[in-house]
Amino acid sequence: MPEKPEVITVTNNLKERIIGKKIVGCNIYWDNIIAYPTTNEFKKEIINQKINTMSTRGKFIVIGLDDYSLLVHLRMEGKFFFRTKNDSINKHEHVELIFSDNTSFRYHDTRKFGKMYLIPIEDTYKVKPLSLLGLEYDDNNLTKEYLYNKIHNKSLPIKTVLLDQSIITGIGNIYDDEVLFLSGINPNKKANKVTLDECDKIIVNTKNVLDKAIKLGGTTIKSFTSSEGVHGLFQNELLVHGKSGKPCPKCNTILEKTRIGGRGTSYCKKCQK
Repeated sequence: MPEKPEVITVTNNLKERIIGKKIVGCNIYWDNIIAYPTTNEFKKEIINQKINTMSTRGKFIVIGLDDYSLLVHLRMEGKFFFRTKNDSINKHEHVELIFSDNTSFRYHDTRKFGKMYLIPIEDTYKVKPLSLLGLEYDDNNLTKEYLYNKIHNKSLPIKTVLLDQSIITGIGNIYDDEVLFLSGINPNKKANKVTLDECDKIIVNTKNVLDKAIKLGGTTIKSFTSSEGVHGLFQNELLVHGKSGKPCPKCNTILEKTRIGGRGTSYCKKCQK
């Protein structure tokens, strides 16, 4: 699933190609992609809107139009492609925006898990889904005290709690494993047992890992590409995620694999006691 670095990579790749474009047509081929409003309202309201800005909030792409914000969550395998208006529709292309220059901007999703929201621009951050999100990983308010206060009453494993988007937004399974390894914290450790100093390590390593991943264009695992086949390079830097059965890069102990909260998790039982 695309996480914060991948979402930023997608956004940066799309900016130069769609900002300034006017939407003159919209076709929806799979209604469930549209989370809000209704499909008919979505198609009606997005016509004649100009794309003015692009940014991210958590794992959402935020496309600023004249009167609305188009929010896109890529979920497992969502990506965008550019075609011409007359090109045939691929069976995995579920939403098509047609620009005034006859470019066809298509949302492609083999799993059909992605979601789009068209929110009045003044309400973008006031209503769901963005109103539910916690702090960004690079927010100055993300301190060890903030994290400690958010997790000290939770008995779930710290691995699971760090995936809670209402606390820190944008961290997913890949970077969760990496951050906990670098912090020397066992992913099964109960969140209410994590100390203030360990919270500080988590924040420092989250910022370092995500910053590096963003510079490298994200992590290409399985079928993730940002758009038109653009691949990230951070998978070459992964220390533990997906490497169970291989030696720990710190101590050579064979890395363990387990499932926590339904998520595949890799860690070192020696370095992460």
